[in-house]
Amino acid sequence: MRLTFVAGDPASNPKNSPTLYKTDRDSWIVQGWVVNDADALTTLNLPDGESAVEIPDRLVPFFFQEGRAGDNV
Repeated sequence: MRLTFVAGDPASNPKNSPTLYKTDRDSWIVQGWVVNDADALTTLNLPDGESAVEIPDRLVPFFFQEGRAGDNV
């Protein structure tokens, strides 16, 4: 899988985390804060092999932008 950096949260500490990446498989990788709230996890009812992360609203607009050229990871 090839990742292209799309955006990092400039208001975060450490800088640029949470972060969004676009893959070469028509999907996204979201690096964010681990969701460990028991009620939220119960609501999500995640199947084996899946997890959840939280990102701030300010990163959502970046989902609609193409990855930046040259920022492949």
